[in-house]
Amino acid sequence: MKNQHKRAARSLSLLAAAALALTACSGMGAEAQPAAEPTANGDCASVDSVTVVLQWVAQAQFAGYYAADANGHYADQCLDVTIQEGGTNVVPQQVVASGNAEFAVSHVVKSMLTREQGADIVNIGQVFERGGYLQVAWADSGIESLEDLAGTRMGSWGGGNELVLYGALRDRGIEPTTDIEILQQPFDMSMLLNREVDSVQAKGYNELAQLLETVNPDTGELYQREDFSIIDLQAEGYSVLEDSLYARDSWLAEEGNEDIATRFLAATYMGWADCRDDADACVQTVLQQGSALGTSHQQWMMNEINALIWPSTNGIGRLDEASWQQSMQFAIDGEMLEAEPEGGYRTDLTEAALAIVEEAGYDIMGADWQRAEVELVEGGR
Repeated sequence: MKNQHKRAARSLSLLAAAALALTACSGMGAEAQPAAEPTANGDCASVDSVTVVLQWVAQAQFAGYYAADANGHYADQCLDVTIQEGGTNVVPQQVVASGNAEFAVSHVVKSMLTREQGADIVNIGQVFERGGYLQVAWADSGIESLEDLAGTRMGSWGGGNELVLYGALRDRGIEPTTDIEILQQPFDMSMLLNREVDSVQAKGYNELAQLLETVNPDTGELYQREDFSIIDLQAEGYSVLEDSLYARDSWLAEEGNEDIATRFLAATYMGWADCRDDADACVQTVLQQGSALGTSHQQWMMNEINALIWPSTNGIGRLDEASWQQSMQFAIDGEMLEAEPEGGYRTDLTEAALAIVEEAGYDIMGADWQRAEVELVEGGR
């Protein structure tokens, strides 16, 4: 680690360096939106500028990154971080693979598919411990299981977001490309609400809320969960690692970049801890980014995103080997990957980062965190 970056934090940097040395290991569009000006920090002899590309537009799914910026964690780690929104034409892991950003937020399976295709991206931190994929139909549709999807019309996002669903269907003996009529699904619930399809993809932290903040024209009240048949892919045994952080092997190999990555991870994990401990403040931070989603929708999303991270079994960012192997085997069995890409993850950078986080007094486990009750209002306002 470079001890010239922040003189007052020299002991933290040395501690992280020791952790990095002891734990080093590895395993088998939208326009860029500059982060807020870094807090003036006289302890920084120099500031490193990096970009992180999100999977989608500004929303509470990415609150930890915005909080790390707004609360000064990136600045404290002598970083000037540009947070680039994603979108339908932005593939974060490919942006990093092409050298146009240092870090990307992406799901494990589609990122490893990119690595299998020749990119040298590597997982350096596993932010989400749990997954959030759902398949949703009307309660009166007769669809109650994955097997019931055979012979139906189904909305699917594509863009790599269909991989887990397709793998689950194949595991149940259903070939999605021939046994189901697939229609391109927009990133909203209009196709289901208009009954254009029998089921749609959804995330528990986003699209499910879109349904539950919509008025039922027959009752004049908001739709309720019982109005829908909700298939939780995780509960069905198809839990695959989702949001994680990626960088290029070749970039990390350049002098000083492991240090930059470690500081970026440490600040990011602090941001996520802030969102665990003060979710409302993080919602406001996200809303200040100009999100089109309203307050109650973002409150729902923040609550559900926290549930994917906390309580953490091993500490935020630590990749669980068994979960990785399960994700890889599922991807191989589901014909998404030919084999597990060699060297797809490394854990040493997160270990070094967590040494900084804990030394700063942050709880990396969140054992006492509990879901809050969130009341949605019409339109997610």
